[in-house]
Amino acid sequence: MRVPALLLTASLCLVACAPADESTDVAGADPIENCGEQVTVEATPERIVSLNQGSTEILLSLGLGDRIVGTATWTDPVLEEFAGENAAIPRLADNEPSMESVLDTEPDFVTASFRNTLGEGGVATREQFHELGVGTYMSPAECEGKVADAGDGVRETPFTEDMLFREITELAQIFDVQEAGEELVADLRGRIDAAGQVDASGVTAMYWFANAESPYMAGCCGAPGLISTTLGLENVFDDTTQEWPQINWEVVAERDPDVIVLGDLTRRSQTAETADAKIAYLESNPVTREMAAVREKRFIAITGAEMNPSLRTVTGVETVATGLGELGLVDGQTTAG
Repeated sequence: MRVPALLLTASLCLVACAPADESTDVAGADPIENCGEQVTVEATPERIVSLNQGSTEILLSLGLGDRIVGTATWTDPVLEEFAGENAAIPRLADNEPSMESVLDTEPDFVTASFRNTLGEGGVATREQFHELGVGTYMSPAECEGKVADAGDGVRETPFTEDMLFREITELAQIFDVQEAGEELVADLRGRIDAAGQVDASGVTAMYWFANAESPYMAGCCGAPGLISTTLGLENVFDDTTQEWPQINWEVVAERDPDVIVLGDLTRRSQTAETADAKIAYLESNPVTREMAAVREKRFIAITGAEMNPSLRTVTGVETVATGLGELGLVDGQTTAG
């Protein structure tokens, strides 16, 4: 593996990540326990690579765009307010980048939302980055109450807004923008509270992320679980703790939800990525076209990013709340932010 010389001479003195049994200050504050490791920095990181869209959008929301030297693994366009800023940041890959392309940016810190990008089988393990003096941070939602497996994992405890707020607060601490972190958390908390005024009790739903042949449907406890809990929806597949189990269409048709929430993705790695492609499939498949939601065209489209644990999940709550009102399934409407 080719390692840039500047990386070894500069990064090693900027950032260090210690094992969980060590305790060193994080930018002058208490150490951060992060997915079994303590993140420790000797100086505020200035060259960040973000390996997932969710992590990137938090960094942009914290005003750190000028420190991001590379991004990767996108499902959708960036939040509109960051489109100009993001266009100036190198995209290392639409999906997973190589380790070499990450190191070529000479990072002193790497952030990620998922273990399949920052872990075994991904870009590299955290340990590999640490050996090069590059600090790392993993979203708490990826390891708190979640058991990794060959797929997307099983959640023993649900994803909550507090996990999201913790990620924002800890990244703000690492990059020394604590005030921005507090403001962002307050804004997101207010938006969730406002959207949660909608009461969808008694309304059933399912969440289809992608894949026509063997569809990924949301289980009980990931980001769609937060959407359902906030609005009072009943997810017809809340009897599985798998985050995104693949379920055959016969079972889907039997559950026959009142509304279908569709992932409207712009990436190109599975079949039926866009909402339009999903609707076309549902309306043409003899097993699904007789479902009540399909016959009545009760669809709500949200981005793939909103279906992943991230700050975009808050937008997902708002979008689903608005959609339920427009479909006449709840009294009143709320406006997506």
